[in-house]
Amino acid sequence: MSTEPRPSLEKLLDRLDHVQTQRLLQELVAKHPELMEEISHHVNLVTTAAPVRRNTVDPAPYRQQVRQILRNALRYWEDGYDDDPIAEELLSLVQSAVDFCERGDGNSTLVILEAIASACVENWEDVADYGADNEEIVTALNEAWAEAILTAELTPEEKTDIQVKLESWQDEWDADFGLALEALHQGWDYPPLVRVFQGNITSEGAWEGEAPDYADDLAMIRLKILERQERYQEYLYLAQAEGQTQQYLTMLGQLGQVEEAIDAAQTQMSSMEEAFALAKTLQEQEGLQQALHIAEMGLKLPGNCQYDFGTWTSDLAEGLGDKPAALSAKKAAFLALPSFADYQKIEDLAGESWASVKTELLERLHTYGGWGTEEAKVDIFLHEGLIDDAIATVTELSSYHSTVIYRVMDAAIPHNPDWVIANALRRAESIMDAGKAEYYHHAIEWLKKVRAAYLESGRKADWSKYRAELVQSHARKRKLMELFKQRGME
Repeated sequence: MSTEPRPSLEKLLDRLDHVQTQRLLQELVAKHPELMEEISHHVNLVTTAAPVRRNTVDPAPYRQQVRQILRNALRYWEDGYDDDPIAEELLSLVQSAVDFCERGDGNSTLVILEAIASACVENWEDVADYGADNEEIVTALNEAWAEAILTAELTPEEKTDIQVKLESWQDEWDADFGLALEALHQGWDYPPLVRVFQGNITSEGAWEGEAPDYADDLAMIRLKILERQERYQEYLYLAQAEGQTQQYLTMLGQLGQVEEAIDAAQTQMSSMEEAFALAKTLQEQEGLQQALHIAEMGLKLPGNCQYDFGTWTSDLAEGLGDKPAALSAKKAAFLALPSFADYQKIEDLAGESWASVKTELLERLHTYGGWGTEEAKVDIFLHEGLIDDAIATVTELSSYHSTVIYRVMDAAIPHNPDWVIANALRRAESIMDAGKAEYYHHAIEWLKKVRAAYLESGRKADWSKYRAELVQSHARKRKLMELFKQRGME
């Protein structure tokens, strides 16, 4: 038995050239397939391009821009204006820093963010006296710092320096940089995160203990970076571990793993938004039938995109020649947000079943209380000859909707002239009685409807009597009388 010490792994590998080393690894994986995951993870870590450490960005112009934005806001408020001109400009400045991250240059991003944050903290007291709120800009900075920290190449000394600054700004600016500080603390070596990247997914996700409120934000930032670095397997593991279902499903689709995406959707998809995102991804991958299948499933889930999703699904189904699916999806869109154009499209898709479909749509229209659909309801009711329903829609509308109300009045004159007279008189007299001279021309337009209703219902004498009373009551309102005479109101 030999007593010579066994050579170290390093010395053993030194004896092999590149080809022999590759062959060794291939043979080991063939015998032990479980090694593939470890090798894949290690290769991703060592071959991912490290961010370029330029640090050549001059922070001075950014500090100056912040100071100028705040000075301009002061002058703006001192001149008596009320709205906030700060947020939009500062957010644009933060985005210009994040643009460096998009190119993999996190270190330059950090230089710019430090310039922006320090200038804000140093000068904020002046604008705070005018009620300036830092919440929106702090949120944007917090997320930008987190992304830059996770993109940059930092030494331990640089990490300490950033931590000190962030904690100091929290105190001085009454701000919350918890997300950025957590990203600094965790980096990419946080043990629960490393376990997730190795495919070990538990109910705790990428956290030790209970996840904080910003867990989703941090996960989304990490996913953004992983996608940028083409670390797709780690992206999928993290999205799955952190419950980012939409990102998980759509990435499967983008990678061409269509069957896996559809299988996962059966059990994991829980909202219209997730289904819509996956369906669009499958469409982009030329999986049109699969996209339609996911869309039909998704329209039955809860969500806030039913109109857009239903419209998109209907167009997709019609393009595939699936009229029943196109009809069902277009109905879903209409039920979420009625429109006359969609109503007519549904009639075309429904064909012989239109009578029953129309009944369903009109029932929905009668009960729909959403703001901004008055014109659609009037268009449809008038189209169907439902004058009383159109009247009910506009009776209590403000005169801001005069164009729609005029249309209903024109249609209602032969059907219900008394409603036209009463409603138009109420609107006209409120203007005349208030002496609102700048609105007298509107009063005349309402009086035209009154006149037309009287005349077309055979009550010319009643109109003449009302006209005489009106002239007597408002004789001193010269502008009103001039308009009244000019508009042919005899």
